[in-house]
Amino acid sequence: MMIARIWHGRTRAEDYEAYTEFLKERAIPDYRETEGFIRLIFLRALKGDEAHFTLITFWENVEAIVNFAGEEYEKAKYYPEDAGYLLEFEERVEHYEVFAEA
Repeated sequence: MMIARIWHGRTRAEDYEAYTEFLKERAIPDYRETEGFIRLIFLRALKGDEAHFTLITFWENVEAIVNFAGEEYEKAKYYPEDAGYLLEFEERVEHYEVFAEA
């Protein structure tokens, strides 16, 4: 059964475009190179002086997520560059079974 993995992060509003470009150049290729990755959706929104980013990735199964994130796959995966953008490092991501698509 396909699994959806959901992550959320926050930056300062002034980093909105720069962090978007970083995600396109660094994170998206990393996901695409992982066996078992299906697709992703990146969402972003400006809310006052903060920018919010939500990432939903879709995977063939939990084993594919482990290949990407490691044995502790419920922990969020971060890149060294994230330290220059993110206001905090949320420790956990959420996982859901995908039971229907339209």
